[in-house]
Amino acid sequence: MDPAAAVGRPFGRRLLSEWPLDPAVTYLNHGTVGVTPTRVLARQQALRAEIERQPARFMLRDVGDFIAGRTGPTRLRLAAADVAAFIGAQADDVVFVDNATTGVNAVLRSMAPTLAPGDELLLTDHGYGSIDRIAALVAREHGAVVRTIAVPYPAFDAAELVARLAAACTPRTRLMIVDHITSESGLILPVRDIAAVCRSRGVPLLVDGAHAPGVLHLDVPSIGADWYVGNLHKWAHAPRSAGLLWADPSRQEGLHPAVISWGLDAGFLAEFDWLGTRDPTPWLAAPEGIAFLHDLGVDAVWRYNHELAWRAGSELAARWTTPLPGAREDIGFMATVGLPGQLGATAADAARVRNHLLFEDAIEVQIHAGHGRLWARVSAQVYTEWADIERLADAIDRLAGA
Repeated sequence: MDPAAAVGRPFGRRLLSEWPLDPAVTYLNHGTVGVTPTRVLARQQALRAEIERQPARFMLRDVGDFIAGRTGPTRLRLAAADVAAFIGAQADDVVFVDNATTGVNAVLRSMAPTLAPGDELLLTDHGYGSIDRIAALVAREHGAVVRTIAVPYPAFDAAELVARLAAACTPRTRLMIVDHITSESGLILPVRDIAAVCRSRGVPLLVDGAHAPGVLHLDVPSIGADWYVGNLHKWAHAPRSAGLLWADPSRQEGLHPAVISWGLDAGFLAEFDWLGTRDPTPWLAAPEGIAFLHDLGVDAVWRYNHELAWRAGSELAARWTTPLPGAREDIGFMATVGLPGQLGATAADAARVRNHLLFEDAIEVQIHAGHGRLWARVSAQVYTEWADIERLADAIDRLAGA
């Protein structure tokens, strides 16, 4: 069934006018760095213009809290309150960060001094590459060990993943990091069940929700994690770079940003809200991105994007007789499907195919190698439609037959 007909909304390429995308390119890669709607960019530019009219007042009084006599919350705190409501959290438990990677840096760098030789950090083999590297560096500096647990894949099984993570916990496990939605494979992981395992074993849990805000209906505190990081510039329509860090109140003391500035030891909010002179407009414009999503219709967007992603994954897998990891309930707005075997299986093959699709066929889609083959991760957004998926399928067929 046509996803647009299913939701009764005029979604599809006719909505490209709401984004500054090149209409000559079939853009199936929203999940990588996001695309900022035109109206959100306009709000950001208006904020920049406002800053330049009275820079010191805006930065030191409206964003920072450096001049005595201020009454009421700063504009940064007001924006954070909107974001907190969007993820079901209290405003005082949410701070802005540039992106999920920055938030993970803050958590790992803050807990690093507590690590001892032989302590363990548990990750999965579907974690984001930058997070793996942060964990490796922190472990190396303190003599700890990174243990990587395999996600059941491509035959994904959520219960089996929980069981593997539970079995991996030992008395030396000091932290577990799992994705809410995995980056390359696009799978929704059972973070509540994982959090319950961690609590039962006294293991702190950090959830990397880079892809979750704007995709999942979030109630972050109810997950049961200790920390949660997410990006707002992917599916929540904020400008880059806009991310969030939520910390359980019991985990806020001693949590420091990766960049130390004037707020050191003045509390969670004071430390993260001012990191020196920087452009605050991605954060201040984040509520406009959330408003844009609400204007589109949160539930309608979910139904359209989810149905399009699932149809793309299942029909492409059938067309190429290749794996589609996960069931319908395991994916959100991204589906990862195996490509025909003759296209190769290495990272170099993935780069070659991805570049060919862009420069020869004007199709932007994420291609990666793993588990003995190439995979395409197709992102569904309301400006995409089934004809875009067919263009990808035809281009892959041509390339595989060349």
